[in-house]
This record gives sequence, structure tokens and C-alpha cells, in this order.
Amino acid sequence: MSKSQFVLERSGLEQLLQALKNEGYVTLGPTVRERAIVFGELHTLEDLPVGLKDWQEGGTYRLEPRADPALFGYNVGPQSPKQFLHPPLLRLLRASKTAQGFEIVSETEPLPKYAFFGLRACELQAIQIQDQVFLGGPYQDSHYKARREQVLILAVNCTQAGNACFCTSMNSGPKARAGFDLALTEVLEGDRHYFVGAVGSGAGARLLNQIAHRPASEREWNQAEALVDQTARNMGRGLNTEGLKELLYQNLDHPRWEEVAGRCLSCGNCTQVCPTCFCTSVEDHTDLTGQIAERTRHWDSCFTADFSYLHGGNVRVSTRARYRQWLTHKLATWQDQFGSLGCVGCGRCITWCPVGIDLTEEVAAMGGVHVQNQP
Repeated sequence: MSKSQFVLERSGLEQLLQALKNEGYVTLGPTVRERAIVFGELHTLEDLPVGLKDWQEGGTYRLEPRADPALFGYNVGPQSPKQFLHPPLLRLLRASKTAQGFEIVSETEPLPKYAFFGLRACELQAIQIQDQVFLGGPYQDSHYKARREQVLILAVNCTQAGNACFCTSMNSGPKARAGFDLALTEVLEGDRHYFVGAVGSGAGARLLNQIAHRPASEREWNQAEALVDQTARNMGRGLNTEGLKELLYQNLDHPRWEEVAGRCLSCGNCTQVCPTCFCTSVEDHTDLTGQIAERTRHWDSCFTADFSYLHGGNVRVSTRARYRQWLTHKLATWQDQFGSLGCVGCGRCITWCPVGIDLTEEVAAMGGVHVQNQP
């Protein structure tokens, strides 16, 4: 066995939380709030959704008790690390009026060091995709970069597949293969409850040296691998990505777009819960006295009418056009822009769509018919 493969007992995981605190990290992980699993600050393992599982389907989400005390016995909730690396609302500039004009007010608060505890493989791939968006081109987003450089990631491999999941189709899971400092697989065998792990970075190795652990036996490693392999075989959804870009480009006028538009509410839920969507708008504000001016950036969505407004009018006036823009960008033009698909198969857009629209179903509906585009 590799020296990087180890076993942690439950007590070792508690020590890991303390080690992160000692190094000045704000540890963020899955917690339960308002009957959903959302990100919150972790202080002890009891802050995790112990003994809970989630049930997800199109337009459906609920938490249910498990028959065991698993700490990570669920899939993903409505939130992702995106909200911490690419905040929903960000002040870009603040200026104060002076006798000579305006003075830029500098930001003085230091950014927190985030440790993400319990991220899934699909979420790691989503971070890598956002890295390409914000850092991969000639112009880098300094706000994203400052947050990203301080992040430490402890990943957890999925040991059960969700009904809305299709990460195997997107080659993004259920096993974390890159982008983590430490990765764990939770194993429950009778009275035994342990975590088989792998080291992914020097920072991860340094943390591991601060807590009680031991080398993984071949049997323990194989048991963990078997759980992940079983998860990969039991995905709730699937998406054929072969020739996907060409399929969508050749079907821009397929009648399916009109059918899905009849159900779509243009609410933008899918873009808000998506871990890779990055559209924003910028606004300028002044206070009532005219003494302070601010420029802010906030999340936006290609489903809103204002987002597609250009001088003189809106270029996407129909829900049909907006849904087509979102789906073809996510699965086709994203490849032209960034060299990858913009979807990681987490299934959030399916679960949190109020009417249960399923992008895998929409793609499949166009899969056998190529419609000639109208000029």
C-alpha cells in the first residue's frame, strides 16, 4: 500500500477539526438548517448531519434518518463552495466625498482562510472549472484569486448515489481524484466506523501528521474502493456526452425547446444552485447624502430579462430562448470558451427546479433527431 493511504478513526476526524482551527482556518462543512444540508461553520463532528440522508428527485428534496450514525451519508445540498469563492454580493469599490473630490476607501478586513470539510468529487471539479473561468485567461479576477489561494480542501468520496446524480457521465465522480489536500471514504462495518484516506498535497500531509492515524491495510483500502465503485454503478441519472456539443448546435430550433419553455418559470433557481454558473451584473450606488459611492457585483442569471438587455432592447425575449441559452452554454459553447463541459453532474439544477425540469431528459429528447436550423 502507498504511504499516502491511511486510516482515521472517528476521534482522529475530531482532531483534524481542531488542527484546522489551530492553523487559523474557518472550517466550513455540511450542517442542517431549515430542513436542508447547507454550509456552515464546523466546531465539532456533532455539527455534521449525523445519521441523516437526503432524498432528491426532480423538484423534490427532503432529509430522512439513516439506520446508522454515518457522518457523510447524504449527497449534496443546495449550496456549493461557489458562494465563498465567488460571493453572491461583492463590493468592488467604495469612494468617499472630500473637499477636493472623491477618495477611494480601501478595504481593511483580511479575507478568512477557508477549510472546506466534506466536499464531494463533483464539487472539486466545479472549483477547477471556476478556476479556469476566473484565473485561466489573460485577465484574472483578483477577488476570486485572493480567496482561492487560501483554501484548504478535505474531500469525502460518495458511498451512495443520489437520484439526481450523474457525475459518472461527466467524469467528475464519485471518487475525488484531484484538487484536494486530504480525501476520505467513510466505512461502516458492524461496530467499526472508520475513514480510509489519501493525501493530495503537502498541506494535507502536514495536517495528517498532527492527528492520530495509521497506514491503511489492503483489505481496508479495497473495502473503501468497493463502496465507491458500487456508487458509480448506481447513478440516478445518465447523460451521453459523446458528440454533445454538435448535437446541441444542430438542434437550435428543435421543437423540444418550446416544450420545456412551457414548463420553465424563468426563476433562475438552476443557475443559483449550479456550482459553476458565474454570470454577474455590476451596479453603482450612492447614499442619500451623496457622500458615499459604491460599486457592487452580484450574481445574475441568463434567465432574467434584464441580463440579456442590450442598448435598444432584449435579445432573448422568450423563455424558450433563455433556456436554450443556458443549456447550450453549459454543455456546448462552454467547451469552446474554456475547453471543458460546464456541468459536473451534481444534479442540483434538477432537484431545485420548482417544476422538476431535468437537463438529462431534455438532451435525450433531442438525441435521435437532428433538425435543420432556420436561417
